Amino acid sequence: MATLSEDFLLATPMLDFNHPQIQALIKRRKWRDLSPYDAIGATYTFVRDEIRFGYNADDRLPASQVLNDGYGQCNTKGTLFMALLRALGISARLHGFTIDNKLQRGAIPGYLFAIAPKRIIHSWVEVYQDERWVNLEGYILDKAYLKQIQSSFSGQCQSFSGFGIATQCLAAPDIDWQGQDTYIQSDGIADDFGVYNQPDDFYARHGSNLSGIKKLLFRYLLRHLMNLNVKQIRANGVCRKNRT
Repeated sequence: MATLSEDFLLATPMLDFNHPQIQALIKRRKWRDLSPYDAIGATYTFVRDEIRFGYNADDRLPASQVLNDGYGQCNTKGTLFMALLRALGISARLHGFTIDNKLQRGAIPGYLFAIAPKRIIHSWVEVYQDERWVNLEGYILDKAYLKQIQSSFSGQCQSFSGFGIATQCLAAPDIDWQGQDTYIQSDGIADDFGVYNQPDDFYARHGSNLSGIKKLLFRYLLRHLMNLNVKQIRANGVCRKNRT
C-alpha cells in the first residue's frame, strides 16, 4: 500500500475543519461512526443537496463560511467537501481548471451574461479510496435544482450545456457516490491546471474569477441577482423563453 503525504489531511485557512460549527455538524450526523466509504458518500450527499447551488461572495471563503452560507458553487462547495473529508481522516486534494462560460448561461441571467469571464475558474475534489484517486465533481448542483432542469428539458439524453451543466446525458448524469468518478460540468472544461494539495495554493496562484470593479459589483449586487434566478428555477423550472 502506498504511503500518502500527510499534506492531504492538513487543516489550512480555507480548510478550517476544526471550526466549532464544522465539528458540531460531524458529531450531530455521526459521520465518525461510518466506514471511510460510507463517510465519503454521506458528506458528498450533504454537500450536494443540503448546501444548495448558488454563488458566494468569493471563491476563497473558508469552509466554515460556506457551511454558514448554506449554498455554494463548484469551488466553494469543493472547499467544504474537502474540509469535511479531512476532518474524518480521509485524504483529499483539489484539481483546478477553467470552464467555458457557456455552461453557466441560464444560471447566469441573460442580461448579466455579457460581463461573465469567458473562462471561469473551476475545480473538483479528488478523494483517495481503495488505493486510487477518485474524481468527484457531481456535488455542484443540488438535486432539487437539477431535477427542474431535467424536467424542463425532459427526455434529453445527449450532450447538454447550460444552467451550470455540461454533460453527455442530462437525463442521467453520473452524480451519485458509488465509489467511482462523478461529473456534472466536466464537458465544459477549457484549461487543466493540475492537482493541488491545498486549495489555498491554487487560488493564490490562479486567483478568482473577477477583479477590480467587476469583483465589487459581483460581491454586492450581481451574485444576488444570480442567486435569485437560481432560486426561481429551483422553485418553478425554466421559463419557456429560456429553453432555446
